Amino acid sequence: MNLKNKKILITGATGGIGNSLVEKFNSLGSLILATGTNEEKLNNLKKNFPNLSVKKFKLDEHDKIENFIEDIYKELDGLDILVNNAGITLPESSLDYSELSWEKTFDVNLKAPFFLSQECVKIMKMNNFGVIINITSINAELAFPNNPSYQACKAGLKQLTKSMALDFSKYGIRVNSIGPGYFKTSMTNKSWKNMKRRNMISDNTILNRWGTPKDLEGTIIFLSSNASSYITGQDIYVDG
Repeated sequence: MNLKNKKILITGATGGIGNSLVEKFNSLGSLILATGTNEEKLNNLKKNFPNLSVKKFKLDEHDKIENFIEDIYKELDGLDILVNNAGITLPESSLDYSELSWEKTFDVNLKAPFFLSQECVKIMKMNNFGVIINITSINAELAFPNNPSYQACKAGLKQLTKSMALDFSKYGIRVNSIGPGYFKTSMTNKSWKNMKRRNMISDNTILNRWGTPKDLEGTIIFLSSNASSYITGQDIYVDG
């Protein structure tokens, strides 16, 4: 499970899960480029981890992805691992769900991971090695109320994982997805603050608690490393 000097791109690095992953990969001696949309938070990450490279980028600017990945290639002098972690959620009533919210969610949660992966594979295949990990959600498997675009995109990302695993295997690239359950992050802050809802979620989880970003680290490290060299096209749910 040695990841020292592995070159890793992490999207959504300023969120709870992304921040945790930066810290963990950094402790293992990996070479990381972290991206997000909040420049202040990226700079704070850089202060905490001086060896980290950071780059602000909006994932819905799909026409700029090719140049973005070219810059990362120059910065890291290669690329071994991509973690498609970034995501947004725009809950609204399904009866009145807006086209704008649908398109915004689709652009970030499903379209961007594919085109990022496509460009990263062009680099990875030069060394006949690469790992792509897509962060989906328990919503890729189970329906929750009033968030149709998020659930459709996460389910789509789960199947896209299998598609890319098949298509990119000839380049020595493995693709897997991880579906977190309820994790305490900024995305779930509203549910966490509602004590009735918080307790209901805990009570309906076998381990009787919410997840924390650190609960994902072991699975992601495993799938990033050669310890999982015969695993591809899989969905692993880390949901308690």
